[in-house]
Amino acid sequence: MSTLTEYREKLNLTQEELATKSGISVRTIQRIEAGTKPKGYTLESLSKTLGVSKDDLLKEQKESITKSKQLAKYINLSSILLLIVPLGSIIIPLFIMYWKKEFNAVTKQIVSIQILWTVVTIILVIASSFLKNMFSLSNQITALTLLFSLVVNLYIILRNTLAIDKNEKLHIMLNFNIL
Repeated sequence: MSTLTEYREKLNLTQEELATKSGISVRTIQRIEAGTKPKGYTLESLSKTLGVSKDDLLKEQKESITKSKQLAKYINLSSILLLIVPLGSIIIPLFIMYWKKEFNAVTKQIVSIQILWTVVTIILVIASSFLKNMFSLSNQITALTLLFSLVVNLYIILRNTLAIDKNEKLHIMLNFNIL
């Protein structure tokens, strides 16, 4: 949660209400709450409207980062449920994200990776079935393809969990977000 969001919610203001009171556009407030640092007139106007100093609006919250880091690790590790629940690697992390209201670049990236990997796995399993029939391969090729896919996904999950713990960012990530 950004500092601006915290101060806005303490005053029980919506983004629209804050925009009206401060003279700043809703879109600008959304960008700031998503991580952009306010400057100049925007910073001045928001600090006056919220009744806080400019420095307070600009400072990072260490406790929030630590809590967010732990939650991101749990969200990432919950993807392991793919081994038990079909589509669990997508559904469970999404459920936790919505339940804890943890929508940030890392958690969105975690779910995006799992969505993409699930699609890739489905394509690989279907392709292995066709290749099995075309080249008269053993019936085990499909099972081996699925097993390989699960092992690679498990590696991605564990590697990213270690990276979140050390660097507070993902080691294996996409250049885009599906969410």
